[in-house]
Amino acid sequence: MVMTTPPPATVFIVDDDPAVQQSLRMLFRSVGYRTEIFASGKQFLDAYDERWGGCIVLDVRMPGMSGLELQQHLTERHSILPIIFMTGHGDIPMAVEAMQAGAVDFVQKPFSDQDLLDRVSKALSKDQVNRSALSEKHEIRQRLESLTPREREIMDMVVNGKANKVIAGDLELSQRTVEIHRARVMEKMQATSLAHLVRMVIAVDETEAGDVGVTKLTRA
Repeated sequence: MVMTTPPPATVFIVDDDPAVQQSLRMLFRSVGYRTEIFASGKQFLDAYDERWGGCIVLDVRMPGMSGLELQQHLTERHSILPIIFMTGHGDIPMAVEAMQAGAVDFVQKPFSDQDLLDRVSKALSKDQVNRSALSEKHEIRQRLESLTPREREIMDMVVNGKANKVIAGDLELSQRTVEIHRARVMEKMQATSLAHLVRMVIAVDETEAGDVGVTKLTRA
């Protein structure tokens, strides 16, 4: 059966120590967090679904695939799941490397339960914000894809500040035709103003915009 909605936010525990796994599961469940346990980085990577929401609590040192290696693989898959690394005293340089590679936090063993819970709470909030932003970008992209090639062309010129009269001259169209296309762009994009339209175009990164034929905004 194909899933139509993503699973609920989950704290993914990735650690090879069964005692740590169960301890963390009990801690997170005590405050109502949904949890999933993986005994290795490979096990997590094999099961990984890009729709997963939540965060990862990840041991930096594990046999086989290390926490840093798992982080690298997830980055290559464009994962946005926030990662909190668990590190020993001698692992601070590794933790710094992990943060530089995009981890949101690290906690040093031994750590207090409340400290870890606070960090997980922040990571879950961050993930929710990130996914809301991605959802908004997806909606904008769908609107962009509904535009005809001519509408896209005119929209690109509009968001770069060209007046209808100038666009008409550049494209050898009547000004009235440009006005009609522009009105359709505003309607399809659900834009309430030119400023709103520009913000939506900016919200879609260059790669996404390029896929649907939107030209990057010209900077003065």
